[in-house]
Amino acid sequence: MGVRLPGEPATDDLEELARLAESAGAEVVGRVCQERMRPDPAFFVGRGKALVLAEMARSLEAGLIIFDHELSPAQARNLEEATGVRVVDRTQVILDIFARRARTREGKLQVELAQLNYLLPRLTGTGTALSRLGGGIGTRGPGETKLETDRRRVRRRIYDLRRELEEVRRHRAVLRRARQEKAYPLVALVGYTNAGKSTLFRALTGADVPVEDKLFATLDPFVRRAELPDGGVVLLIDTVGFIRKLPHHLIAAFRATLEEVRAADLLLHVVDARSPDMEEKIAAVGRVLDELEAADRPAILVYNKIDGTDLTPGRLHRGSSPAVAVSALYGWGLGDLRREIAAWLAARCERRVFHVPYGKGRVLDFLHERGRVLRRLHGDGGVEVEVEMEPAGLRQVEAWLKD
Repeated sequence: MGVRLPGEPATDDLEELARLAESAGAEVVGRVCQERMRPDPAFFVGRGKALVLAEMARSLEAGLIIFDHELSPAQARNLEEATGVRVVDRTQVILDIFARRARTREGKLQVELAQLNYLLPRLTGTGTALSRLGGGIGTRGPGETKLETDRRRVRRRIYDLRRELEEVRRHRAVLRRARQEKAYPLVALVGYTNAGKSTLFRALTGADVPVEDKLFATLDPFVRRAELPDGGVVLLIDTVGFIRKLPHHLIAAFRATLEEVRAADLLLHVVDARSPDMEEKIAAVGRVLDELEAADRPAILVYNKIDGTDLTPGRLHRGSSPAVAVSALYGWGLGDLRREIAAWLAARCERRVFHVPYGKGRVLDFLHERGRVLRRLHGDGGVEVEVEMEPAGLRQVEAWLKD
């Protein structure tokens, strides 16, 4: 069930909702869309449309109605009473998909936290059942109601999950520092879900990562080396796909994982070139990046899945942002993409002079391996080296020389 409100883009949200439902294991038997000036406080769609939904559910023998907008607890309850059918919203469907796809401990913790944050305000009760029974004649009771006990348990579990995820966050920070010591630039793949990020990741790194034609096939990040035409190396990271109306619970829960995006030196924004609403999806990814405070990261637009389109592999001209057209599945344009990444890295190189004391041979080895040594002069106490190098490498050399 979709509702078009004023100011919302004219996108085919019901088609996306149908794909989400199918990814969650449901069979779609009907679709309804209504235009409204504002949501109805009681039913979101209004009582009349709720009765129409009830009749459709009976005639189609549907056991579930899915709304494309997030419903309040009261709206969901009223709709279920009016239709006689279970009612869920888009957020619940996405959470269900994430729960099915989570494989690692971190992924499972993040999904559970998002589910409990969604559930907590939806634990319902009536009247004084919402608070501890107070004192006074006629008000004394056994203590806590079952509802309060449930809420207390949920809050405790949320607290425990946040603590566990903080540990995961610290562990990820340690891994990130270890990667930074190697001083390889970090390139993160971002994009709308099912844009082909994992296929591109596999094509660029040779890594055997799962690739499925499903929404949110990747939840847990993968990090692998990718080689560039000039002999350079970057660390490529595959991240969870974004989506329109991405639930805030998920953004908050997956913040530890999505911090990898903020730490990246360069983003590869992967776009499905065959999508009819490609521009709106590009904008949706931009909004999520903005929420992650990563919108200022330099990015290359990668138009993927160009097989079946009139785009040809290679560099594209799209405003001031670099863009490349590829087919990760068939390997078209991957050389152009690697060269674009290498050119971006080369443009960031800085010239610096270091005085490397004798005895710090690993620094000299690193400068020769990772930079372009322009001049080397032996003197008293050490070697003066003039080098051109990418900023991450320069920072690592400075850290070693301070030790």
